[in-house]
This record gives sequence, structure tokens and C-alpha cells, in this order.
Amino acid sequence: MSDSSPLPPVRLHTEAELARDALSTPLLSRAALLARWAGPDTRVDAGGQLVEEQLPAAAEALGLTGDDAAADASEAWRVAMDSGLVEVVDEQADTVTTGEDLALLTGGAPHDVLAVWLGALESVIADAAVPDLDALIDVMDEGGAVDFSQLDWDPEAEAEFLDGVLGNLYLLTATEDGPGDAPVPLPALAASMLIPGDMNEPTNDVLEQVSDAMMRLDDQFRLLEPIGLVAYQPVDDALLEDMDADEPAAPVDETDVTRYGLVRLTPLGLYGLRARLLEAGFEAPAVGDLADKGADALLDGSAGYGSRAALAETEQWLARREPLAAARELLAAARGADPGAPLRRLRCQQALSLVGAHAEPAVREVLDDAELGGLARVWLSELGATDVPAPSEDLVFWLTIDTLAAQLAAEGNSDELQALVEGLAQQHSGFFAAAWRVDHPATPEVLEAMGRLHPDKRIAKEARKAAFKARSQQGG
Repeated sequence: MSDSSPLPPVRLHTEAELARDALSTPLLSRAALLARWAGPDTRVDAGGQLVEEQLPAAAEALGLTGDDAAADASEAWRVAMDSGLVEVVDEQADTVTTGEDLALLTGGAPHDVLAVWLGALESVIADAAVPDLDALIDVMDEGGAVDFSQLDWDPEAEAEFLDGVLGNLYLLTATEDGPGDAPVPLPALAASMLIPGDMNEPTNDVLEQVSDAMMRLDDQFRLLEPIGLVAYQPVDDALLEDMDADEPAAPVDETDVTRYGLVRLTPLGLYGLRARLLEAGFEAPAVGDLADKGADALLDGSAGYGSRAALAETEQWLARREPLAAARELLAAARGADPGAPLRRLRCQQALSLVGAHAEPAVREVLDDAELGGLARVWLSELGATDVPAPSEDLVFWLTIDTLAAQLAAEGNSDELQALVEGLAQQHSGFFAAAWRVDHPATPEVLEAMGRLHPDKRIAKEARKAAFKARSQQGG
């Protein structure tokens, strides 16, 4: 991902809901339990980890049994240390005490709880980028030290790869309505990192890299699920056994993508990844970001939003303001001759429809405004007013260009815009003869778009000629 391009806006759950989700995650709840369990007799090693002799007692305190109990308890303790739930008191005696942040989980505001959870998330993501224990054991020397030179592992590259995967997962699953319900197949996520967009047919070497990355991600998402970042269906164990077996594997249904792992970002995970993206310098908007800003920021900021996100953002903005004052502020912000002005006016008109009849006095005040008069007439007519003054022909053409420019900015060369272009040309036989004279900054661009979009070659040619005249008239 490029940090120069804004990401799509997302709708987050409330902080209260997210805090409840965070407190219920298995890993953070275990870390909090261990922080309360720790006492004067608790001992840690030089790195702050529980000494091996105390892991069985820690696992018992957590109610963990089985072969992985000690490892799970160790992981929970590491998260407790990294997120400030426990702290080393005496480095000489290797004793610990309850950390100040533990109180935030029970007595802090939702934002405080989420801050602790974000610290835990960073700890788990860092752990996920480290090779598994078996790989480390394989390169230990006789003294028990790890010889990292023998590992095919670059810590910085591995962390960047995982960050890239999580960024792509954000892009693939985050929508303006929240995290998408459809999980992402693990092979698709691995391929998004390794297969270039211009590669039509991946080579065997690239496919092998995707397969290796998929197995690595399977291990990593198994670690990331307990902190609440994702909902994960792991790679089928039978498939892993088939890949490791020397004998040919039994036939499988290659269309069953569920066997290869499925991952979905949770609402809490969406919040967490967005926080990490913002920290890394990305522009990652969320619905509600503009609610306390001016109308100019609302109209410009929501210009690139989808329709539902723009509606939700505007509703939150309006909820904080008196209706008539909000209408006047919106109309003032909609003025302008810059390239973004037509879309601002379209967003303004949509916002005024949410204000309703309370906006009528403000709208009537701009009936004679060169840039807002057309918008005002349309809005009043839609409201049901019967005394709306008829627009001049010049105003009709100006409003048509302005509307097309706004649609072009919002949707590009969409089917809806093409239908609008075809309808205009059909209803007004002399449209292009008059349109090129319209004194609007976007006239050449709109006419060029009409030439691209209209399926009739003769009409398209008329549009292009008109665009040339308009550009010449404007000195372009």
C-alpha cells in the first residue's frame, strides 16, 4: 500500500462496544488474570518472562490443561508484561508487581481499555513475526544460543511482510458498513502480496512462494486470533499432513477453499489495524471523523466516500448543529469554482435533504446566487414548494454542466452517468451547440466525458467538437 493514497472510510463500533470486545478476548483476559495472580513469590527471568518452574502454577490459575498449557500461560504472561499489566519491581531479585494499567481494565474509560488492548496487540504481532520454536531449536548451538545466521529469517523483512498482509486484509475486508462478513481465503491473501498485478499467469516459482507464505500466515493467524484481531479458520490439518507426506496425497476437492484457511477481520481488529495505519502515517478515515469540523471539511472530506458512508457522516455532523444554521454553513461551503466545487454542491444538496423543511429560509436566501441558485430551485421543488422562480436557460445549462461534473467526480465513467448523458443528448437536439458556451470551469471536461460515454459515434463527435470549442473559449 502507498501511504499517499487515502484508504476507504470505515464505520467503527462505539468505543464502549469495542472495549467490551477487548476485555473478552482470550489473550487479554488471561493476561489480566495472571497479573492479579502474580504475587511476592512470582519470579521472572532476565527478560521478564516467568521462570519455567512457575509455568504449571500459572497454567493452573488460568484453568489451562493439556500439552499447550504451559506455552499458553507463557504467552499470556508475555502480553501482561508488554501491555503494562505487570511490572518488574526488583531486577536483582527478579520480582514483579501489578502494573498501573491493570486498574484501567476495570476502572478506566473505554478509550483506556482500548489503549491497553492496543499494547497487547503490538506484542502479539511482534511475536507472530518470529520463527516458530522448532525452527529456533534447529539452529541452537551447544551452549543453547540461537545462531540467527543459520535462519532464513530477516526480522525487518518478516515484520514488513506481516504488516503488508494485515494492510491488504484491511483493504479487502473493511467497508463503509464495517468489516465485511465474507472471509478472505488465505491463498488469496498470500497471493496479494506476492503476485504482481500485471502477471497474468503466475510461474511455478511464484506459486511455490505463495504456498510457503500461506503456511507461514496460517501459523501467524493462529497466534493473532486469541487477541481478537481476526476470526480464523485454520488450514485443514489433513492438508498439512498431505503436504509433508512422502507418498502421493489422496485426491481432494480443489474447489473447497475452506480447507486452505479463511480469515476475517473482526470489528475490534478493524479498530486495531486502523490505529496502526494512522500511527504509520496512512490516511485512514472513519465515519465520524468530520462531525466536529466545519461544513467545508465535511463536504470536501466526504467527497470520496461511498453513498452510505457519506450519509452517515453527514447525519453525525448535523446532529451536533441547529438545523437552519447548519443549512447556511453548508450553502456557504458549497460555493467555489475549483475542481472540487461541483461535488461539494452535490453533497450539500444531499445534506440539505436531511435537514428538511428547516433549511428552507437558508435555501431561499441563495435563489439569486450564480453558483447556488440552480441547486436552490431543485431543492425547493423537491420539497414541494410551488412558488419557485423559473430558471433562465443559461442557468439550466450551467446547472446541467455542474451536475454532470459532480457525477463524474463521484462515480467516474459509470453506467448511471452514461444513461444520463444519453438522455440529455436525446432530449435536447441542440444541446452541444449551446453547452460549449456555458461559463463553467468544468465545461470542457464534461463535454469530453460525454464524447467518451455516448455510444452513438455521430453524437460523440459532436460532443468532442463542443469540448474543443469550450476549451478554446476558456483559453485552454
